[in-house]
Amino acid sequence: MKAKKSVLVTLAVLGMQAPAFAADLLDTYHAAQGQDSVFAAAKSARDAGSERLTQGRSTLLPSVNLTATSTYNNNEINYTNAPTTALISGPSKFINNTAAITLVQPLYRQNNWKIYSQSELQAEQADLQYKSAEQDLIVRAAQAYFDVLAAQDAVNLADAQKVAIGEQLAQAKRNFEVGSATITDTLEAQARYDLTNTQAISAQSNLEIKQRSYQQLTKDLPRNLKTVGDSMKMELPQPADEDKWVEQAMDGNLQLGSAKAAAEIAEKEVEKARGGHYPTLDLIASYSKTKINPVGDGTFNNGNNAVENDQTNSYVGVQLNVPLFQGGSTNSKWREAADNRDRANSELESARRNVDLQTRQAYTGVVNGMTQVQALEQALKSSEKLLEASKLGHEVGVRTNLDVLNAQQQLYATRRDLAQAKYNYLVSRLKLKQAIGALSEDELKVVNQALQ
Repeated sequence: MKAKKSVLVTLAVLGMQAPAFAADLLDTYHAAQGQDSVFAAAKSARDAGSERLTQGRSTLLPSVNLTATSTYNNNEINYTNAPTTALISGPSKFINNTAAITLVQPLYRQNNWKIYSQSELQAEQADLQYKSAEQDLIVRAAQAYFDVLAAQDAVNLADAQKVAIGEQLAQAKRNFEVGSATITDTLEAQARYDLTNTQAISAQSNLEIKQRSYQQLTKDLPRNLKTVGDSMKMELPQPADEDKWVEQAMDGNLQLGSAKAAAEIAEKEVEKARGGHYPTLDLIASYSKTKINPVGDGTFNNGNNAVENDQTNSYVGVQLNVPLFQGGSTNSKWREAADNRDRANSELESARRNVDLQTRQAYTGVVNGMTQVQALEQALKSSEKLLEASKLGHEVGVRTNLDVLNAQQQLYATRRDLAQAKYNYLVSRLKLKQAIGALSEDELKVVNQALQ
């Protein structure tokens, strides 16, 4: 009867947060899509990066400029040793209004083609970084979700353990009062109860921290989250070969793809810096119109020699520019670009190694996670039987009160570890897909099916 009462109390504590409506992983992810600042920044960076392509293409296209000027001129010309009848001297005051339109079409600019090819890579890199941030958001949303569940489990199990140990403490006190037990049983139960109370306080503090982390991602505190069901379906990765998953990651990992693009951009920068020594050839066309307006009445007797007139000028030609010496800046930029290329190649190699490690860790997390869940499920059954046997043995005098307390602690620790192992397995599934660049909302839906 006492055992039945204890089970009912434990279930009541564990079910205190049972909701009428529960949020799940998809709800969390969708909320994070609209609220997470890291993902919003990645989206803006992608949009900004896509403009690089337009900017790069513009260096190959003609540029057209319209200019207009208006100047006031005050000139005075005095001729000496010349017949006054032949030359007119004196002041000349007039306003010069000029409008011109000029077109420049690059014919040969090697650097412009390098800039254009760089812009293609930069736009591709920005898109890869956005997709990587999108996949990272899925993992972060799942991690935050399961962190809250694990923290809730710790609180609920600590509370349930307090109830069970409290009953054991009360029974020890009664047995001591009637003389059927020693004071040691009471002290052991009291010490275990006090320890469990501190663990419950720590668990509650950790829950609040995990809830705030969840809020940082979604802007809302978690409420009524769905939990992982007892009959969670588990399966091995297909193909069941770690090396093949690594091969897929080397081809499809988005972070690695971004690092490859960065290395190619750096190589283009070296070629562009080398092109600073090359000549350029442009087609130039211009059309201008100038109107001169004398200041005054325009007669010679007022001392103004300017005459109102209109001038039109147009030309078409080519312009060759050969850089001869730029103060050493061209060679310096070349050396700088070469060093940056070496740095980018080193970062690419580091990215390859990280992807290899992350893929193997995720694969191992899935495979070993399955084994661990299965082992803990068996351990839970054994712990439940051990607790029942310890209680029965204590009643007949072959087990001590400490044995019962240890069996209770082992049972609750196994329950906690089992729940955590399930969470780790599900997150490892997502990380494995992320490693090969194939993580999407569809995979999240599969993991979401494990919730109840």
